Amino acid sequence: MFFPALPQSVSEKNSTPAVRSEQPPDIASLTARMAAHDEPAYRQFYDLYFNRLLRYLLVLTGGREDAARDALQAAMPRIVRHVRRFDSEEVFWSWLTVLARSSVVDSERKRKRYLALLERFFRSAQPPSPSANSEADGRFMFLLEKNLAAIQPEDRDLIERKYFESDSVREIALDAGMTEKAVESRLVRIRRQLKESILEELRNENGT
Repeated sequence: MFFPALPQSVSEKNSTPAVRSEQPPDIASLTARMAAHDEPAYRQFYDLYFNRLLRYLLVLTGGREDAARDALQAAMPRIVRHVRRFDSEEVFWSWLTVLARSSVVDSERKRKRYLALLERFFRSAQPPSPSANSEADGRFMFLLEKNLAAIQPEDRDLIERKYFESDSVREIALDAGMTEKAVESRLVRIRRQLKESILEELRNENGT
């Protein structure tokens, strides 16, 4: 499915104007073709709505470009999966904004879960603790995502279920065929592994 890479900044976005038709789009035709997975239709959709959605998300996120781009990136697959024929541009735009707002909410929830987990990792560590809206948030979350992706899938599943999906240790133990004590011990080991990896990367970045 065609979707160009997201721009790195609003200035970069504005440096490449979107190609727009002089005539109002035929929304019924456009959305019907999108629902049929027609690639030219998605190109047309991108030209017509990408900048508009990004501006909308910038307003929702208080001008935070990274948050707006992340939300738009998350919204695009939802648009692809759920698009259907719309006869009205007004209704189509309203539907798009619902998906966009949902992506912002989901991104904020994910950010808070990541920060809560990082707070737990760094509780006894020296680096400054991640705090809401700090410049360090993005870096900490990037390092956590990077290191989560590098561990064993079974370990990653335990972390995600315990801290991101809020499953109880008892539920996890029952599903995994383990004792609760074994699950707790494994979670401690995984947290320690992630913490050490993240701190090592931070030390290397700081040259210490």
